[in-house]
Amino acid sequence: MRVAILGCGYVGLELARTLVADDHDVWGVRRSDDGLAAVEATGAEAVRADVTDADALASVPDVDHVVFAASSGGRGADAARAVFVEGLRTAIDQFAARDSPPERLVYTSSTGVYGDHGGDFVDESTPLDPTTDKTRVLAEAERVAREYAAERGVEGTVTRFAGLYGPDRYRLERYLNGPVTAGYLNMVHRDDAAGVVAYLLETDRARDDTVLVVDDEPVSKHEFADWLADECGVPRPEKRTKEERLDVGDLSEAARRRILTSKRCSNDRLRDLGYSFAYPTYREGYRAAIDAYRAGDD
Repeated sequence: MRVAILGCGYVGLELARTLVADDHDVWGVRRSDDGLAAVEATGAEAVRADVTDADALASVPDVDHVVFAASSGGRGADAARAVFVEGLRTAIDQFAARDSPPERLVYTSSTGVYGDHGGDFVDESTPLDPTTDKTRVLAEAERVAREYAAERGVEGTVTRFAGLYGPDRYRLERYLNGPVTAGYLNMVHRDDAAGVVAYLLETDRARDDTVLVVDDEPVSKHEFADWLADECGVPRPEKRTKEERLDVGDLSEAARRRILTSKRCSNDRLRDLGYSFAYPTYREGYRAAIDAYRAGDD
């Protein structure tokens, strides 16, 4: 199997390592020297290109599958649109026009597209209701990945990631130091986010479909913070309600909307597809970080 990973960053690098270990041919696309070196360290071939530049993408060899995992760098809606909508269209056009086009595109999206559901569970059948300009862009990009790709002869799969965590992204201090605002956490370990994409490609599942990628146990932020503090052997952090946080008055409108959105994400569909988690819940996923924290205290 030949796979190109466009935007081979946090999840993409782990995906490259996984696919290379399974004897697949992998090309990772990055723009910077450091990014290219990180791709090479996985055993994949590194290609310097920008996903918004069709001429640069022409240097990526023909492949069976394209994974679009690019990031907008945490910037606003305009930057997100340039990458996730226009860049995605550019990539689809570039690969679809080849004499040997890919069979399939996998686009990595976000559970932010759901909006607010009052703490209720959501799944792949739940209507989307994005509440910020950026999440509206992400919802539009999902349509590009499924509908526009199909028009160009490429089957699209959307993998809708919950909050990513793992090496270099455990963010222990955020919860140990507090204060912690009420709400739910929907999470997936980096290794499982990459593992799901690899699994769907290798087993040829979920073509022309959307799959919610989240672990087995959404958890309240307050419950998670207390568990984490207990495991790390430190006092439980200060808690606050959403109203208390909003009353501080230092939030952007987008940040206010994020606080006001509440949902729990179901992975029933992913389980039905047969995926087996390396880290089924945060309890397993945070163990390495907790052990390192306690060793540092000692």
